[in-house]
Amino acid sequence: MDWSIQEVARLAGTTSRTLRHYDDLGLLPPSRVGANGYRYYDRAALVRLQRILLLRDLGLGLPAIADVLDGQRSEVRALAGHLEWLRQERERLARQIASVEKTMHALEGDEQIMAHEMFDGFDHTQYREEVEQRWGADAYARSDRWWRGLGADGQREWKAGAEALGRDWIAAAESSVAPDSETAQALAARHVEWLRGIPGTPAAMPGGDLKGYVVGLGEMYVADERFAANYGGEAGATFVRDALRVYAEANL
Repeated sequence: MDWSIQEVARLAGTTSRTLRHYDDLGLLPPSRVGANGYRYYDRAALVRLQRILLLRDLGLGLPAIADVLDGQRSEVRALAGHLEWLRQERERLARQIASVEKTMHALEGDEQIMAHEMFDGFDHTQYREEVEQRWGADAYARSDRWWRGLGADGQREWKAGAEALGRDWIAAAESSVAPDSETAQALAARHVEWLRGIPGTPAAMPGGDLKGYVVGLGEMYVADERFAANYGGEAGATFVRDALRVYAEANL
């Protein structure tokens, strides 16, 4: 006995697009593909999907889940790594809360507060090691100089623009337009122009592999839940990835 991709999506509370993405990643291949091209899943596939969804609920990213399912990494080790990240996030959020509380008390009591106390927990350099690993130390140094050079007003304006772009992507994904639709491709063009404005990245470097960078970023948006959150979750990130890939193939 097997179930169609639409039936599995309904039963699991997910989407057909997400299941197709799991197939593309090799996480959940269908048990068979019908003559009409439809994917079908048997009981073993449903058991595997259940494990994937449970691990996702525990906060693991798709690459870590793939390692667990392939037996290359134990669930305990994978969860231990995620737990450490959660603890770091908890510490950072606690510092932000304390920082805001200090600012409130200072304002209410007309007291002085040191600038470093106001911004404790807001350090953008926390991702320095990750950026350097992905794109090199020079990329981080250039983008860091650019970011600091924006000043407080410029940083707020840039963040507002990034948030607006994310909201527009979410709205497009929720409207069920296709990744190759005019709406989605206009957003993809806007996204690429936004990337071009960030120094130190291949998008801003003459002769850089812009196409590979854009396509690779799209994959990262889906694979990393931190990025996916900017687009409403994995389904939204998948839509962004697909739209960027269409745009890159046609224009870059």
